[in-house]
Amino acid sequence: MTARALTVLRPGLLTTVQDLGRWGHQAAGVPVAGAMDTYSLRLANGLVGNPESAAALEITLLGPTLRAEAPLVVAVAGAVFDLQVDDRPVPHGAPVALAAGSVLRFLERRAGARAYLAVAGGLETPVVLGSRATHVVSRMGGLDGRALLVGDVLPVATGATRPAGRATRSPLPLAEAPGPRRLRVLLGPQDDWFTMSSVDALLGGTFSVSSRSDRMGFRLDGPMLTTKRPGELVSEPVAFGALQVPSGGAPILLMADRQTAGGYPKIATVITADLPLAGQLAPGEAVRFAACTRAEARSALIARERDLLRALPEGGTA
Repeated sequence: MTARALTVLRPGLLTTVQDLGRWGHQAAGVPVAGAMDTYSLRLANGLVGNPESAAALEITLLGPTLRAEAPLVVAVAGAVFDLQVDDRPVPHGAPVALAAGSVLRFLERRAGARAYLAVAGGLETPVVLGSRATHVVSRMGGLDGRALLVGDVLPVATGATRPAGRATRSPLPLAEAPGPRRLRVLLGPQDDWFTMSSVDALLGGTFSVSSRSDRMGFRLDGPMLTTKRPGELVSEPVAFGALQVPSGGAPILLMADRQTAGGYPKIATVITADLPLAGQLAPGEAVRFAACTRAEARSALIARERDLLRALPEGGTA
């Protein structure tokens, strides 16, 4: 029997195996990693009938070319690319059946920065500390802890071979009118370290994602943020979405591959409902921050989860 696998013909710019992350080991200094946009990962998995935590491919800015070595069902969510199978167009946000030998190509990117390719059954790379997620800095997880290369073979666990139905709607507003992306934040936990003018600059200014950004964090160019007191904190755990501010005053938005602890003060934290939108930012794109309450953050998360459930076809999982 032909092995269920995808072979990499072209790897794309930064294509890695990701899942929902390597949780439970931060106390030992092990980063969580996982998808930059867990929402779109979950949607892609739901479209092919996988558990939401199944490993998939995260595709950044420039997509790969992949060959199916056996009949497979795949789906792409997140960033919108033109997709082709054997030179015929196929839809984004829908399960697609691949015959053995079929070639899937990611062509022009239309919106968003990161797409997720799920395969029915899930990618079956080795499990490291409970996760298949790739953390490139420590060379952990995925395929040898690195981005994909030409000739790599990705094993696929047993799963469905027939499409189940397409998403009923696109749940993330990736193709909005031109302008800065709006991310809601909760101020703190160290907003009292900063001058009032810095808090006003955070909430009233426009920042752009620096080309020096990566999966650990987005360096933001824009207004400088200054503190009222010298020095740094005693190092403490850091969260996905925290806006930490080094002594130079340029904030860093911590992302999936963030360190486990840090001593820079954190002026605000992006709410969970908006982390998927942050994960879709590309270098050069603009972002603005808006303060909200904890109650508003909870309501936004509930609304986001309801959107995901409504987007999935009947029988999909989330």
